[in-house]
Amino acid sequence: MVDLSKYSSEELRALKKDIDKALESRRKDDAKKAQQEMKAIAERYGFSVNELVQGQAVRSTRRGKAPARFRHPDDASKTWSGRGRKPVWVKEWEAAGRSLEELRIK
Repeated sequence: MVDLSKYSSEELRALKKDIDKALESRRKDDAKKAQQEMKAIAERYGFSVNELVQGQAVRSTRRGKAPARFRHPDDASKTWSGRGRKPVWVKEWEAAGRSLEELRIK
């Protein structure tokens, strides 16, 4: 450890400036090295770095949109697949004491 008590305030500020420059340079070097390592790993598995970072490779295995299973009785444009949160119109239908089965597409 360096004994900093021997330095003046001006010398310490100059030293800090030099350290900040060295840290920034080291950070840039580390980023380049990390990019090279990521590229090598991606290529080993047959992907580009962009595919892995953006998640495109994962997205390609995603299922398509689920088919509608429920339809509003008065407005055929309002449908619901039965997945995820219930739409407001379904909640209102059930709050009125009606059954979800009445909305099921047959």
